[in-house]
This record gives sequence, C-alpha cells and structure tokens, in this order.
Amino acid sequence: MKKNSSPQLSSFRWSGINSTGKKVSGQLLALTESEVRDKLSEQSIKVKKLKKGSAPLFTRLFHRVKGNDITILTRQLSTMLTTGVPIVQALKLVGDNHRKPEMKSILTQISKGVEAGTPISKAMRNTSSHFDSLYVDLVQTGEQSGNLAEVFERLATYREKSEELRAKVIKALIYPAMVVLVALSVSYLMLTMVIPEFEAMFSGFGAELPWFTQQVLKLSHGVQAYSLVALVVTIASVVAFRTARKKSSLFRLKTSRLGLKCPVIGSVLAKAAIAKFSRTLATSFSAGIPILSSLKTTAKTAGNVHFEYAIDEVHRDTASGMPMYIAMRNTEAFPEMVLQMVMIGEESGKLDDMLNKIASIYEFEVDNTVDNLGKILEPLIIVFLGVVVGGLVVAMYLPIFNLMSVLG
Repeated sequence: MKKNSSPQLSSFRWSGINSTGKKVSGQLLALTESEVRDKLSEQSIKVKKLKKGSAPLFTRLFHRVKGNDITILTRQLSTMLTTGVPIVQALKLVGDNHRKPEMKSILTQISKGVEAGTPISKAMRNTSSHFDSLYVDLVQTGEQSGNLAEVFERLATYREKSEELRAKVIKALIYPAMVVLVALSVSYLMLTMVIPEFEAMFSGFGAELPWFTQQVLKLSHGVQAYSLVALVVTIASVVAFRTARKKSSLFRLKTSRLGLKCPVIGSVLAKAAIAKFSRTLATSFSAGIPILSSLKTTAKTAGNVHFEYAIDEVHRDTASGMPMYIAMRNTEAFPEMVLQMVMIGEESGKLDDMLNKIASIYEFEVDNTVDNLGKILEPLIIVFLGVVVGGLVVAMYLPIFNLMSVLG
C-alpha cells in the first residue's frame, strides 16, 4: 500500500494592505498557499502578492514533525477529550500553542476538515503520512464506537511505550558502535602518525626487525597509501547495501535474520520486535479491530523484516481457520513462552491482556539487558582493544626489547 506523501514545509513571501490601508509585507512558513491566505485574512490583511519559495534546509530540519510530536499530540488530545473539550477545539488549542509551523499546518487542515463534516480519521489520513494506518484505523474505531477519548488514551500509551523501547534499542546499539569507532580511530592515528616515527627510529638500528613488527609496518604503509581508496570503497559499500535493502525484499530478509544472530545485540533486537508486535496487536485488538485486520496492520509496524514476514504468515494461516498460537509456532520465530501465553489468551478470551503481559515481560528484559550491557560487553571490549591497540603497541616495542637484550 502506497503511503500518503505529505506536502513539504515552504516559505511564503507576501505583501498586502492591512485594515488601516497601510502596506505590509512578511514571510510565513506553511504547507499550502491557502493556509497562508487564511492566516492573513484572519489578521484583516488583503493579499496583493504571494510567492512560494523553498524553506532553508536547516529550517525544514528544525521544524520537521517527528514521531515524538505525534505522541505528544495524542496524549494532549486524550487528556482534553477526557475532560470534555470538543475535538475541534482541542485540535485548535494544540495547534495555536505549537512551536512547529508544519505541525500547526497539519492541525489546522485536520480541524477544518472536521468542521466541514469529514470524520477525524479520514481528515488525518488525507492530511499527513505521520498518521500511519494503525493510528487512523484505531481513531476510526473510536469514532464508530463513540469512545474517541479512550482510543486516544490507548494510542498515547502505545506510542509512549514504543518510543521508550526504541530508545533502549538505540542505546544498546550506540555503546558497541562507539567502542569500535574509537578503537579504529586510535588505530588509524597510530598507523599513520605514530608508527612512521618509530620506523624512522628503527632504520638507524641496522638490524632485522621482528616478523610481527615488519607486518605492522607493511600495514602502516598500506593504510597511508590506500586510506582514501578504503574510504571511498566503504562509502560505496554502504550506499550499495542501502540500495540493495531498498530494492530487494530477499536481501532485507537475509540481513535482518543475520542481525538477529549477532551476540547480545541480536537478542535485544528480537525481544524488542516481539514486545512491539505484542503491544501493537493488543492495542488494536482491544480497541475493537478484528484480529485479522489487527495482524495485517501489526506486520507493517513490526520494525523487523524477519518478524514482518512471520506475522504475514500468521495472518495467512489464521485467516484459513488455524488457531493463532499454532500459526505462530509454524513460523519458528516466537519463543515457546510467547506461544503458551497466546494459547491461554485465545482459550480464555483474554488475548489482549495476555499480549500486553508478553509486551511488558519483553520490554523489561530489553531494559534489563541494556542496563547491564556494559558488564556483558566489557570482556569482549577488553579483548578487542587488547588485540587491536595493544597489538600495535607491542609490535613497536618488540625491536626495542630485542635491542636491550642484545646490549645486555
């Protein structure tokens, strides 16, 4: 299904006449020309000239709507609807007080659509791709059942937990990545700046250098001669990798499965995917969306290609009449504990409760793993740094030790 493409934030230069007959001009950031005209009309300004231009890159990046903005909006709408504020007024209140022009524009368009009689779910779908299919489907269910405040509450809780989980996974990935990056940077500086100084000193010895030192000197020559080529090849490889993942579903699946096999990190990614699957399915199913529709939506938001394919298989088998826990077992993607809890949930008629419990268990495990990541990876990091950096230091001091033993 093709995603809605949101209009880009643009800069509009305008000039006109105000209510006193004075010439005025200015600049506004907005998504559409009609929105600028409406804003100026509210200020009693008669527009004479309006020119659309591209907003500067920094401005677009700074004012870009992110997932967290939609989560905060959802929580605000939930709070206001619960206290009895009408939906249009709630949208206008949030829009008027928001600092991002793009968000203001989105909320203005949605509130206008609702005022014109369009259901809020349809207005959200038509306005921006920031409201995904799960979001829109849940809002539509809330409209039909008359429980819009409750649905926004569920959506806000779901999005907050999902973002918290995502932040933990990113935290888990950053730590080893930074260690590797620092080790490679130190090694590069040693090979290009420190080791050449030692080589100049060794040339005065007039003796044959140890084999290990000779290999490190060769590596130093190679790095100095081909570092630019290596950089270009690395960038080209990254671009090729991203392009292959974008174009080939099979390549995406294989790399996704490979990532899940990585020590420690793979376990975190798998647990995070299961937690997100359980939380998403529980949220949509408890809101009244049929289980098959919920599975279809959940597959799109899985966040991992391996689990996306697995959930698609579960959807297909469940649609043919198979119990969901058996369909999940056939994919071989879910642990036995998850299967047992889903089976109990199906048989007792409390599937959403069980799925929420599964999500809580796996979110706790991810949290616990990330918090203890330093202790888990510490031995590996010590070995890695010892081999890479320590090896270079030893190679440089071997000739000195040999010379001292000869002189001794």
